[in-house]
Amino acid sequence: MKRDRHVKIVATLGPSSSTYEMIRALHEAGADVFRLNMSHGSHEEIEERHKIIRQVEKDLNSPIAILADLQGPKLRVGEFANGSEELEWGQEFRLDLDETPGTSKRVQLPHPEIFEALEPGSTLLVNDGKIRLKVADCSSDHANCTVEAGGTISNRKGVNVPDVVLPVAALSDKDKRDLEFVCQLGVDWLALSFVQRARDVQEARDLANGRASIIAKIEKPSAVREFDNILAVSDGIMVARGDLGVELPVHSVPPIQKRLVRKCRAAARPVIVATQMLESMIESPMPTRAEVSDVSGAIYEGTDAIMLSAESAAGQYPIEAVQTMNNVAVSVESDPTYREVIEASRHADRKTVADGIVAATREIAETTDIKAICCFTSSGNTAVLVARERPRVPILALTSQRGTARKLSLSWGVQTVMTGELERFKQAVVNAARAARAEGYAGADDQIVVTAGVPFNTTGTTNILRVAPCDERLIYSTDPE
Repeated sequence: MKRDRHVKIVATLGPSSSTYEMIRALHEAGADVFRLNMSHGSHEEIEERHKIIRQVEKDLNSPIAILADLQGPKLRVGEFANGSEELEWGQEFRLDLDETPGTSKRVQLPHPEIFEALEPGSTLLVNDGKIRLKVADCSSDHANCTVEAGGTISNRKGVNVPDVVLPVAALSDKDKRDLEFVCQLGVDWLALSFVQRARDVQEARDLANGRASIIAKIEKPSAVREFDNILAVSDGIMVARGDLGVELPVHSVPPIQKRLVRKCRAAARPVIVATQMLESMIESPMPTRAEVSDVSGAIYEGTDAIMLSAESAAGQYPIEAVQTMNNVAVSVESDPTYREVIEASRHADRKTVADGIVAATREIAETTDIKAICCFTSSGNTAVLVARERPRVPILALTSQRGTARKLSLSWGVQTVMTGELERFKQAVVNAARAARAEGYAGADDQIVVTAGVPFNTTGTTNILRVAPCDERLIYSTDPE
């Protein structure tokens, strides 16, 4: 489905968006990728949503990416005898392994791995950071704390430990079951929660075994510190600002977001900016001005995708939320300043022949009268490299692999067209010319740039570039091969 923008939109499905009619409407409104949140819903519900997405894809003849977001380990306090207690600033409060219901003085923290990592001076955050505890002394089975920010603490509230690396695997037993389930369903992307280090991503990659690409969610301070190593082993990145804003000072999140987006762009890794982008639209048909500015900022940074969470999954106005994101994106990308910002922040890490080919492709496209860049790709790598260049002209990816077409739905500016297997480059040029005309990117009198790797269907062989007319009669007359 042809879009009038480059940035992609990820919409989370849930109770508000689980029917065929709603999912189709969301795609037609602008959603390019659908997120299945494995924290909510049974396997049966997830399978049904997956089935509907694939039916919409078939009915509209429009490749759609499906992203399964794994829950990750959940660290929570135990239960209280009274259900909840009020903690006051300055009071002492104890966390321990004792299963006895909690009081105003103590509660169970059933995670011995946390006590192993704590040190005096460590901070623990409870209930999304609303309660802050400072560790005074600790051992392998308890931590005596001082309340630095008080409030109501109640049963099973979440716990964050921002300033230590926990000896906790990113994949819980539930995550491993969910991973196998969605890989068998046939999702395109896996988002991995609770990433602290590169080996967390590698474990998920080993379990996926090539059946899905891996997105590392950056939501912990340790992941920010280890970002370069995490990026090197990931297929994509999600900047999960909600959790980052709990474990880090909120004022530090915007510069971190900008830095991570630029690094992803330089490395040609798709990046999603996520969490609370249009939060007010859960209950309101209109966003706030601050939310529109937030979405705009991510687009100006050159992010590949922006994401809706509860807005589309559980909100009252899922279609309006997608339409709002689409409208903001179209408006931003039509601003001349957008191109200035994008081009000023282009810092690609070019080391290979393929890097040189796609850089030359962009230069040619932008200095001559070229209507589109058409790239033939088996794995999707050529199209991702072209997208890294953020060219001014449309990117048309032609592939014989349905999975590749779906996966590229997450990449900036890439529109995909299914094509048959190719054996000769001239055949590729003819197919590209026909596709550019059919999709409305060029007319018979226009020119396109075609990139590919020869021999065909071999990953990582991008090695050829040609400027070609869109009239295949001219192609045949100038190329007897």
